[in-house]
Amino acid sequence: MSKADYPYPPDEFDAPRSPDAPRDPYLAPRSWWSRWWPFVAVLVVFPVLAFALVNLAARFDSLPIGGDSSASDGASDTSTDAASTAPTDTGTEAAETPAETPAATADLATPVVVYNAAGIAGLAASTAETLTTAGFTAVTTGNQDAGDLTESVVYYGSDALKPTADLVAQTLGITTVTLSLAESPSGVSVILLTAP
Repeated sequence: MSKADYPYPPDEFDAPRSPDAPRDPYLAPRSWWSRWWPFVAVLVVFPVLAFALVNLAARFDSLPIGGDSSASDGASDTSTDAASTAPTDTGTEAAETPAETPAATADLATPVVVYNAAGIAGLAASTAETLTTAGFTAVTTGNQDAGDLTESVVYYGSDALKPTADLVAQTLGITTVTLSLAESPSGVSVILLTAP
């Protein structure tokens, strides 16, 4: 039978279907969301999942193989705590911390006078030679009365001369080092009661 011989009038079922029309004429047309969600999934959801998987894989790569994971967790917690408790303002920290003074060093050009109070001939000269060999450049000798002293003493006249006096005492093996401007007005004085 041809279309010309068709006895019934045309109805909605005879109309050509549009490409967007549902297959079943009794169903409603598709919504815009149902047409676009695959594109949204590809553009948004898959990159987020890929990012999460890469970060997860990076964490597993940083763990020690066959080691105790609790030790590395504790170490990371400690470093995080230390980083969070560290001060962030370095200017304030520098202001609160007093500046460290450099350690004073001995000045080998300081005048050193070696006094013989033991009555041993040549004791001051041999001791002066020992100091000169150690690097002191201004060593002189003399004689002096021992007074109330019971042991050899190194005197220095100011706090700035203490490192030099300590080095003189260390070089000669003397244990008593005393600040006295009267005994040593212009440098370091050594009073020998015994041979060093």
